[in-house]
Amino acid sequence: MMRGAKAVMGAVLTAGILAVSAPVFAQEVAPEQLALARKYIDLTDRGAVFETTVVEVGIDTMRQIVTQNPEIIDETNETIGDVIKEYNGRKGELLDQFARVYAVRFTLDELREIVAFYESPTGQKLAAANSEVNADVRRVLQVYTNNLRTEFFAKVRSALRAKGIEI
Repeated sequence: MMRGAKAVMGAVLTAGILAVSAPVFAQEVAPEQLALARKYIDLTDRGAVFETTVVEVGIDTMRQIVTQNPEIIDETNETIGDVIKEYNGRKGELLDQFARVYAVRFTLDELREIVAFYESPTGQKLAAANSEVNADVRRVLQVYTNNLRTEFFAKVRSALRAKGIEI
């Protein structure tokens, strides 16, 4: 029952994502524009998202199979490694889709400027630092969010108390 519900939920989510992204895929894009967008994708190492996702799915699959069948851990590990290699060969497909998203949103001239920036030393430094910077920003946001929850709750409780309501 639970597997069926998960499968249905997965199908619904996939359909929703495709529905939202359909306008992007339906638009015609000039080949030069698409090539520049792909160059941007390559310069900023957007492929790391693909590799991370494939490995995470592999780990989840390993957990699911080995939890139910611990006696086949070695065979499962080897097979998952083979499947990961197979998917890594398909990385270009996803990166081409990423490129299409950018090609639809930016003009040819804008893409030229973006690529020129990321080919510069500063752009290369930014691209190289992005994952670490994003991780740092997520940590800062997490601390802020935790503090906000505490402060927000305290303010609401105080305001309710001022109205004679104790919680």
